[in-house]
Amino acid sequence: MFRITVVRQAPQKSLWSSYDAEADVLYITSHATDSELTDNDVIVRYDNDEVIGLTILHASRR
Repeated sequence: MFRITVVRQAPQKSLWSSYDAEADVLYITSHATDSELTDNDVIVRYDNDEVIGLTILHASRR
């Protein structure tokens, strides 16, 4: 589980978030070079080895 401090440490000028109610997906991201889908339906986005974003599937159920 990633803590909100990961997002707080991201550069504010390049971080964006949005929520798609129809798809029930929360996007918190920046520029990513790679991504990984976890077992709990969270897509973790990386720039090299640094976490720079998250996509949370089924967000309203959490």
